[in-house]
Amino acid sequence: MMIPYGKQDISAEDIAAVSEVLRSDFLTQGPVVPKFEKAVTEAVKAKYGVAVNSATSALHIACLALGVGPGDRVWTSPVTFVASANCALYCGADISFVDIDPDTYNLCPKALEQKLIVANDEGTLPKVIIPVHLAGQSCDMEAIAALARQYDIRVIEDASHAIGADYAGDAVGSCRFSDITVFSFHPVKIVTTAEGGVAVTNNLQLAERMQRLRSHGITRDPELMTKAPDGAWYYQQIELGFNYRMTEMQAALGLSQMQRLSLFVERRRGLAKRYNELLSDLPVTLPQQLADSASSWHLYIVRFHLEKIEKTHSQIFDECRAAGIGVNLHYIPIHLQPYYSDLGFKQGDYPAAEAYYANAISIPLFHSMTDAQQDEVVRVVKEIVL
Repeated sequence: MMIPYGKQDISAEDIAAVSEVLRSDFLTQGPVVPKFEKAVTEAVKAKYGVAVNSATSALHIACLALGVGPGDRVWTSPVTFVASANCALYCGADISFVDIDPDTYNLCPKALEQKLIVANDEGTLPKVIIPVHLAGQSCDMEAIAALARQYDIRVIEDASHAIGADYAGDAVGSCRFSDITVFSFHPVKIVTTAEGGVAVTNNLQLAERMQRLRSHGITRDPELMTKAPDGAWYYQQIELGFNYRMTEMQAALGLSQMQRLSLFVERRRGLAKRYNELLSDLPVTLPQQLADSASSWHLYIVRFHLEKIEKTHSQIFDECRAAGIGVNLHYIPIHLQPYYSDLGFKQGDYPAAEAYYANAISIPLFHSMTDAQQDEVVRVVKEIVL
């Protein structure tokens, strides 16, 4: 049986929580979604949370809440899922990328600074920067936030991988260094709602705008209406929004899962530490960590020294799969995707991202992974590369 690279952990309590909602009066827009939002905000020490049907939707409404639109520019990392860039295009904005740090694989502050200097001279500064916390490790947000303040740029942290992570003494999601932080609750993430996302912020106006945007741009607040309500039933659509709401079932699953967040992260950190020890003598580069961060280890990414192994990247990947190890690759740099090539991006634009893509593979890591399963992953990898 294949050992997957990631896997949800569903308990009897999770199932009971969803079943309770199915027997209730509300399947959507009920009391559980706000409870889930509160559980997330309390865990990450943010003031407000807005739950939606996916992290992609959360990124979209986060951009809109910050006023991103046609003529604006948004920058993000090339090594992330396409949603981190697509969200800007949904708003009609232009997208560009900042190359990664070759050690952490996150958006590089030095590359950002260099690109900002040029953009400032050319009058092409971005309105928003979206740093992505790849694999669960925070970007160097203190450095990124300092540059954002210097050039008057807003920041959205894409923390889809990083619920439960810490940076500079705070939980990722505290929004100490950003306007909005987005989390994903897809099944392979640390906590799942089956599909879903949450945008957190400390700014009430941003929270209220995202709440409207997730539900068609509709308000029931008389102060925001253009006329007095016709009656208690009255509502107005005051802007173009979307049907991005999270269901009560999803929220119930997430609320139950959040009770085990610390256990999930503790186990992942233990597995990562064990990988570090078991793989230390192989011709690979193991994940590097910032001194002031603690990853939540959504992924464990290994870079293979292909020149020493004398096998291709593809051969290693295929041999792992053939041996029952469900490896994956996170991610193909976005600028190499055909859609983005049509926008003018090309091979050679982001050398560090392309070098990463040439030899990186994510090996299995999930909460319910046993030591025996991990030993099997290590055995297979050793057999392939030695």
